Amino acid sequence: MGFMGYLRGDGRVGVRNHVLVMSSVSCANAVVEQIGRAVPGVKTITHTEGCGRGPRDIPATLRTLANAAANPNVAGVLLIGLGCEVITAELIAAQIGDGKPLEWIEIQQCGGTPKTVARGTEIARRLLDEAGRSQRREFGFEHLTLGMECGGSDAFSGLTANPAVGLAADWLVGQGGSVIISEVTEFLGTEPIVAKRCTSDEVRDELLALLSRQDETVKHELGPLAHTVIAPGNKEGGLSSIQEKSLGCVKKGGSSPIQQVLEYGDRPSKQGLCVMDTPGSDIFSITGMVAGGAQIVLFTTGRGTPAGSPVAPVVKIASNTRLFELMTDDMDFDAGRIAAGLSLEECGAELIELVKDVAGGTPTAPERTGTDLFAIQTVGPAF
Repeated sequence: MGFMGYLRGDGRVGVRNHVLVMSSVSCANAVVEQIGRAVPGVKTITHTEGCGRGPRDIPATLRTLANAAANPNVAGVLLIGLGCEVITAELIAAQIGDGKPLEWIEIQQCGGTPKTVARGTEIARRLLDEAGRSQRREFGFEHLTLGMECGGSDAFSGLTANPAVGLAADWLVGQGGSVIISEVTEFLGTEPIVAKRCTSDEVRDELLALLSRQDETVKHELGPLAHTVIAPGNKEGGLSSIQEKSLGCVKKGGSSPIQQVLEYGDRPSKQGLCVMDTPGSDIFSITGMVAGGAQIVLFTTGRGTPAGSPVAPVVKIASNTRLFELMTDDMDFDAGRIAAGLSLEECGAELIELVKDVAGGTPTAPERTGTDLFAIQTVGPAF
């Protein structure tokens, strides 16, 4: 048995059937938002990036926008550009490819905001009609990619939620599917552990070099406070250092071998477990993994966060029962039951069943509450 998904023109399979309206530049955000209000069935993506970015950020921004739109959960795309930007709607469209219905328009060519909104509304409604004719079919789990995220961690995260997610990761890899684990800041202190799990010397050297650069950056920016690069809520939740947090964070990847190290927003070329170079910031990290092709994100939290994604369903997994009961509208799964006596294996098996349900169309808490968030990581200066 597999999951019921939507086949795309590039051979990949979606678990959702979204029509996406996306800005190529922040100058077009207002038009995208107005089209979203006029056509409530679409998913809108706006962002803060524009022409002031330099050569360190432009390639990553283009890759992230194009790959997010190319995610198999997206049935059709409307790109809104201004007309004079560096990363144009036409350029993004060329990077997306031919795997789905795709159109782009520019505000300057359309004759201004009201005319672009009217034209975009017409296109978006047509794309929705086309997407509505798609039907789910059964596919094996080798077509599924999971993204793994933790945010607002507490002392229970590494004992309950993250190990349960790790079991789901190992299950999917065993089915021939793929898993992306990110947040390289939260690998610091675990280098000997993750190095042993790499499938080749090349992958090991690439991962250790990435972690070394991240460690140097943290020490340069924070100096004597480098060992405490965790949020105030993490400390209140019982975590004392980045190494303690990291030891729990890497458990989300289960015990499977690490096949590949990915740039931010890049798509895996190998099946299995991959590490993506993202920061620890939740929204930057989720956006990168969704651009990498993750159709579902498993998000563990001990302090609570409602963050979701406009492209992929995000499953919110509470590390403690108190949080699950306190933020019941924002949580999907209570892994805190492990601390009360439920075995890790039983909890992991329940979580795997939930993943199967979500892949088949069951909405997650962020989908129900409409907490879609999207942000692109930048590393260079703005001009």
